[in-house]
Amino acid sequence: MRLFIKNVFFFLAGGALYSLLEVLWRGQSHPSMLAVGGFCFLVLLDISKLNMPLLIKSVIGCLAITVTEFFCGIVLNKVLSLNVWDYSSVPFNLMGQICLPYSVIWLLLSFTVIYTANKYLNI
Repeated sequence: MRLFIKNVFFFLAGGALYSLLEVLWRGQSHPSMLAVGGFCFLVLLDISKLNMPLLIKSVIGCLAITVTEFFCGIVLNKVLSLNVWDYSSVPFNLMGQICLPYSVIWLLLSFTVIYTANKYLNI
């Protein structure tokens, strides 16, 4: 039960932080981003526990977020037509759902979260 509560807390905290970053970055967010951000935060916390160099963990985190973003984008934007985001005009995009510039941002975000988790969170 304690692990469940801890995971719910980190899911909600990660989702809220991601939504806040999105509002600061592009001026808006979507309720679905709370779930996507919370899921990605939990994934990054799990990656932070791996016994490997920080840079490798950050690359794995970047890939995990990019893959999550792609599949969530297909569901949210293409299947459900919610039009939460569209990277069609951004260079090096794939179907307008992911793009290289944002993957670089996910790498930096992964590095920050994993570093912070390793240094300050006892998980």
